[in-house]
Amino acid sequence: MGNSAVLVVGGGIAGIQASLDLADRGLTVYLVEKSPSIGGRMAQLDKTFPTMDCSICILAPKMIECFRHSNIKLLICSEVKEVTGSAGNFKVKVLKNPRFVDTEKCTGCGACTEKCPVKVPSEFDMGMGMRKAVYMPFPQAVPRVTVIDKDNCLYFQKGVCKVCEKFCQVHAINFGQEPEEITLNVSSIILATGLELYDPKSISEYGYKRYKDVLLSLEFERLINASGPTRGKLLRLSDNKHPRRIVFIQCVGSRTQQKGFPYCSSVCCMYATKEAILIREHEPECEVYILYMDLRVFGKRFQEFVSRARDEWGIKYVNGRVAVVIEDSATKDILVRYENILEGKIAELQADLVVLCPALIPREGNKFLAKILGLELDSFGFFKTKDPLLMSVETNVEGVVVCGYCQAPKDISESVTQASAAAARAAEVAVSTVGRE
Repeated sequence: MGNSAVLVVGGGIAGIQASLDLADRGLTVYLVEKSPSIGGRMAQLDKTFPTMDCSICILAPKMIECFRHSNIKLLICSEVKEVTGSAGNFKVKVLKNPRFVDTEKCTGCGACTEKCPVKVPSEFDMGMGMRKAVYMPFPQAVPRVTVIDKDNCLYFQKGVCKVCEKFCQVHAINFGQEPEEITLNVSSIILATGLELYDPKSISEYGYKRYKDVLLSLEFERLINASGPTRGKLLRLSDNKHPRRIVFIQCVGSRTQQKGFPYCSSVCCMYATKEAILIREHEPECEVYILYMDLRVFGKRFQEFVSRARDEWGIKYVNGRVAVVIEDSATKDILVRYENILEGKIAELQADLVVLCPALIPREGNKFLAKILGLELDSFGFFKTKDPLLMSVETNVEGVVVCGYCQAPKDISESVTQASAAAARAAEVAVSTVGRE
């Protein structure tokens, strides 16, 4: 028996766009998101390229529309655990994990967070900022409801505290919440699970995690964001001084067979250019270098963006392959030794801050979803489609489609476009199965 409901897995920009497209067609959408808020990676960004628009200013209205749409049912803190059936009649078991806060009562006032005595590193700020054990994931979180981190809550770990419960005037704290299993019946499934950052700790020559002033690009994105750990002030983490020279290193763990992944992550040259411009906006006197093997810029408007960065903002692009990153123990300055590819010689750059642009990789959870759905993954963990160009959203399982970075490396605009294509295909399945009844 067919139905007109669709399951969307992943609440990033691709999942949100697919959900809105389907809901506007009159279909019921179940949007499953593992974290306490929708928004995904895009919510962590400061600006988007090449327009330099505020990322959350673009994303937040879509998040709110998704939350308020009568045809969209948000399943937050939830995970898909089992799928049976076929196109037109999938039966999906979803585990809804407790957030220990009543979503119907919580007003998002923040009183519980203010009084909570426990501080732990914030995942949203990439571990550089701090959050409480009861917290709002980020200022624009949707739904605007706090969540209790069971692993760090004093009540759950030691049986003491309950300060948040005492100060919550609407009595929204509920320590007795239990995991809940929900069974959904849907016609089609859209996977939009997004991306993770490759951890380059194993590539010791870059000095990541050994030196405080060697950051990943997303860590730097939070550092320069007004809602980040330094409230947008461009400071070195080692001594809180303003950096006077910053070096970006491209292709960290990507385009290599030895350490990392052989593919290009598609967006690194562009977001490094964007972040370099932001640096010059914040600190006009700061020098910015981008060390690259090959500058991969897709499309005319992106090439113009890079040219403008070089000509108008004074960003220095250097064709070089980095050999080693070393910290001066006395000054905390970073020495970047590299091979200048054009000149064929070894050169050095002294920097106050180094930003690594790592490979962007599919989420580990893709393996589990592929197993329960019978999907094929490529050797890197991306979901395989019938044809990367002509049928880029359709998988080997009828009724299951994919979109966004979980299918292949792409930027935000491409992810949104593909999300609409996935929604259209999922709607076709839904309409055709209902029409056969």
